[in-house]
Amino acid sequence: MSDRLPIDAATRIRREPHRQVDDRAVLDAILDEALIAHVSVVRDGAPLVLPFACARDADSILLHGSTGSGLLRLASGAPVCVAVTHLDGLVFARTTFDSSMRYRSAVVHGTATVVSAAEKEAALRLLSDHLFPGRNEELRASTPKELAATTVLRVALDRVSVKVAAGPPEVDPDDVEPRSVWAGVVPMAVIAGQPLAAPDVPAGVEVPASVRRALERASNDRH
Repeated sequence: MSDRLPIDAATRIRREPHRQVDDRAVLDAILDEALIAHVSVVRDGAPLVLPFACARDADSILLHGSTGSGLLRLASGAPVCVAVTHLDGLVFARTTFDSSMRYRSAVVHGTATVVSAAEKEAALRLLSDHLFPGRNEELRASTPKELAATTVLRVALDRVSVKVAAGPPEVDPDDVEPRSVWAGVVPMAVIAGQPLAAPDVPAGVEVPASVRRALERASNDRH
C-alpha cells in the first residue's frame, strides 16, 4: 500500500475537511493503539453496531469473535464499516459552541472476509500478541475445539478515512468573550490499574511478563 491514503466519495471528510489526514503512518498508529473497533452492518434493513477486539495485520484489520455471533455470520462477505476512535482531550473553549474534543479516528469501508482455517491460528496469535503482548509464550496452544469456536474476519485497509483533531482551542477573531475566562485542553487517556489476581491464583505466583508489558503499553500510550 502507498504511504498516502486514497480519497474517494466515501472516504472524503466533508465536516472540517482540514482535519483529514492521508498519511498511512497515522492510520497505522491509530489502529496499532486500538484494542476495540466498532463494526456496523445492516440487518433486516436496520443498522447494527457492535464492538470487537481488533488488531492490524499489515494492510488489513482483523476482528475477533465467536462462531456463535450472529453479527459475525451476517458480516461475513458483506459490506461493513469499522470505526476506531481515541479520545485525547476535552477542549474547554470560551463558548459552548466552540467547546469540543481532541481525538484521532479511522473509519474503514470494505467487505469482511472470514480468515481461512489454514490462516486462523496465525491470525489469533497476532490478535493475542496485540491485546496481551507476549502472552502466547506463557500459555499452551489453542485446541482444535477452541479454534473451531472462534471466527476471525479480515477487512482490507484500502478505503479509509482518517481524521485528527489536535492542538489548543480554536479562537474566533470575532469572539467577544473576555480572555479572563480560562480556555484550554484537558488531556484524556486510557490508563491501566494494578493487576488483580484471579481468586484461585496461589500466593507467591508472580505477575508474568505479559501483564507487565500491558502495563507499560498503557503508560507509553498516554498523550
